Amino acid sequence: MCVTFLSCERISTGWLPVGGHFGICAPAMEVGMVSRVGVSEDFRKQVLGYGLTTAEILYRMPDHPSLLQTYVWQNYDLFPKFPVLQDFLAFWQEKLEGPLYSVTVAHSKLIKPAELRAVDGVFRLH
Repeated sequence: MCVTFLSCERISTGWLPVGGHFGICAPAMEVGMVSRVGVSEDFRKQVLGYGLTTAEILYRMPDHPSLLQTYVWQNYDLFPKFPVLQDFLAFWQEKLEGPLYSVTVAHSKLIKPAELRAVDGVFRLH
């Protein structure tokens, strides 16, 4: 995947390329998750190799240790070491009272089907 960022003279003050045409710029507008330069932070993370990670965290209730509670965490993270999730779990153990029981992780590289790759040639057998 190749990503090209177009630049305009006034991009730092809120001007963006319009319609994919070179040399035509318009004032930037913030819409939903789009940043001022037209690319969301989530998209930038994906370009850097991050993938959407979901973790189901089971923890013991602080007042009733025999009961388990579930918490679903979702963020963009790097496979296979999951540094963002590791930081969150370290924060959990340091600051929160409910001791962790188990963590189940789902990530696109763990559960997606095989990828298709382009080949250089085709060989036909009769």
